[in-house]
Amino acid sequence: MTMTSARALALLTASALALTACGGKEKEKAAPASQARAVSVGQIETRPLGGGIEASGVLLARDEAVVGSELSGYRVARIYADEGDYVRAGQPLVQLDATLLRAQIDQQAAVAAQAQAEAARVSGLDGQGVLSQEQIESRRYTAKAQAASLNELKTRQSRMTIVAPVGGRVIERGVKPGEISGGGTTPWFRIVRDGLVELEADVNEQDLAGLSVGQPATVTLPGGQQVSGAIRLVSPRVNADTRLGKVRIRLPVREDLRAGGFGKATFGASGQAVTAVPESAIRYDASGLSVVTVDANNRAKQVPVRTGRRGGGWVELVQGPAPGTRVIIGSAAFAGDGDLVKPQPVQAAQKAAN
Repeated sequence: MTMTSARALALLTASALALTACGGKEKEKAAPASQARAVSVGQIETRPLGGGIEASGVLLARDEAVVGSELSGYRVARIYADEGDYVRAGQPLVQLDATLLRAQIDQQAAVAAQAQAEAARVSGLDGQGVLSQEQIESRRYTAKAQAASLNELKTRQSRMTIVAPVGGRVIERGVKPGEISGGGTTPWFRIVRDGLVELEADVNEQDLAGLSVGQPATVTLPGGQQVSGAIRLVSPRVNADTRLGKVRIRLPVREDLRAGGFGKATFGASGQAVTAVPESAIRYDASGLSVVTVDANNRAKQVPVRTGRRGGGWVELVQGPAPGTRVIIGSAAFAGDGDLVKPQPVQAAQKAAN
């Protein structure tokens, strides 16, 4: 080989090595982009915090009237209503036997009339000396007392018919034909006013803050039937032993809602808009709670957050990134600060991971 040919071969070899080196550097440069991890990305939103809170409880009458007799010693003659009946206010429920009372009224009426006649005879005799003033006043007092006794018996007569104090559904009847009034303390009737039954649910103390009056709720009965309702009352106190608070849920009038029955409530959205992030975006580690955000260049960054209420798969952000910020969902634990990621829809990210 000549000196010229050797020199030319050396130049060609050097050029080839230089090109190889450049190509390697380009490949090295391109490698991070090709190795970007596919992740599922969601977004921080301003939205009503969903439900998801569940609590069990007992069906109770919203207002319950207890009916009995104020009189003692009278026999129950007739009963006009039974359990399950709907009654109106003022409707007769029980009729007591007034035979003896009518005889007493007739007797007392005669006595009162005689006393009134005796009082009439001394009218105008005051100070005339015909009768002492004491005798005159005694006759007048006796006439008034006998009239009062007659009125008392007539008042009893007006209460011999026991009527419903409110309209509603009879849920208990504790009176029997022939029973003597005043013989016990068991109520004769219990009436649910207007037939309104509601659920009193026991809710964990930490969940009470996410509930408000008017918030929708769904009550599931033991048979699987679901009834739509709304919160009527959130108790202002929590049981110190159980750490549970009472929540009353207003329900429509239905035949299958029975006082004393069991129900399970699921609470819906409160309607109050908050800054919220998908629950699966929250990252838990030794330093606390955080989310991993994705910037415009698809770079990941871990940001600490403080959370509040939860519901419907979302978590309220008390402190953290602003609404509209993209966050990694599910695979946040595998992305560190500065990592390049490839945002994808949930299904696409799952395929890439498989």
